[in-house]
Amino acid sequence: MIEGKSSVSRFLVAVFFCFVASFLGSWVFLSSGLVSSRNAVNTVNTVVSTDEQVTSKVAEKVSPSVVSVTTRLISTSGYLQTASEGAGTGVIISKDGYILTNKHVVDGASEVSIVMNDGSVHGNVKLIGVDPLNDLAFLKIADPPRDLVPAKLGNSTKVKVGQKVLAIGNALGEFQNSVTSGIISGIGRPITADDGSSEGESLENLLQTDASINPGNSGGPLVNLNSEIIGINTAIAADSQGIGFAIPINAAKGLVKGLLATGKVERAYLGVTYVSITPSIAEKLNLTVKKGAYVYQDNSSSVIQNSPAEKAGVKNKDIITKVNGVGVDQNNALSLLLAQYTPGDKVTLTVLRDGQKKDIDVTLETYTVQ
Repeated sequence: MIEGKSSVSRFLVAVFFCFVASFLGSWVFLSSGLVSSRNAVNTVNTVVSTDEQVTSKVAEKVSPSVVSVTTRLISTSGYLQTASEGAGTGVIISKDGYILTNKHVVDGASEVSIVMNDGSVHGNVKLIGVDPLNDLAFLKIADPPRDLVPAKLGNSTKVKVGQKVLAIGNALGEFQNSVTSGIISGIGRPITADDGSSEGESLENLLQTDASINPGNSGGPLVNLNSEIIGINTAIAADSQGIGFAIPINAAKGLVKGLLATGKVERAYLGVTYVSITPSIAEKLNLTVKKGAYVYQDNSSSVIQNSPAEKAGVKNKDIITKVNGVGVDQNNALSLLLAQYTPGDKVTLTVLRDGQKKDIDVTLETYTVQ
């Protein structure tokens, strides 16, 4: 069992995955009014020109690291065989051909191919492993070209609301990168994602953006103006215009580090169920702090038996306030902080127990995702 997140109060946003699989997307066109003042027009034009230059430079730098992911699902019923196709986006993370994308992009695929930014096609792409907790998947090109350009991974804990970002991807499955711009409009968002064929999948700690995320963009990068990947685009809101969500890149860093070292997708495992503390939750549960991770779950044990947490002495109703000195808060959820480590790493948890601060050393173990 992996870390769970029991929430006393949270909102669920109905969303659907941006995965093109022979369906029609809906388009919303926005129009802007004219500025009557000539001086105002000149000012606006100057700002737009500067923004366009920055956007263009960032897109030019990042695009060689962005690929289109095409899938083919072959189904057999009796003597009848049918095939369906889909498309998404991926990010090159190493020179030897590893690619990061969404799990839902490649789920159930019989065949996976990659279309590079220069239009070249690479078939026989292997699915190395997935992380269902964060809707991530890792692919490997069998015979990668020598000139692959790995993307630069940023630090999603430094993301701020209002920060400008770009979403790059294979919009509408057209096998060429599209670029949209916007801002970060929310941090630490929980959603329930549904592609229309399942009961839905809960995702936590997502970045919310108004940068347009279109069908086919799933698995593509959300990029800051330093040309760094800060998130992996995963979903758009079904009932709200102009709202998209991305998985913070820090959720993938430990997996990427382990994959490049061992060739395996393995998550570092602590073994607790917790509630992320907010001021309202602190008041409701009568807690003495307004941020942190409250090790707690209704009607069951919040510390998994024989887990690293239990072995190290973590107790029910402990409040984890820091991991290796980094505070646990909305930007640094416990699961995101732990996701940056690999199995075998030792971390120091700072906890509050009965009002007393205590440091607990824990050696993280392996939870093999797939």
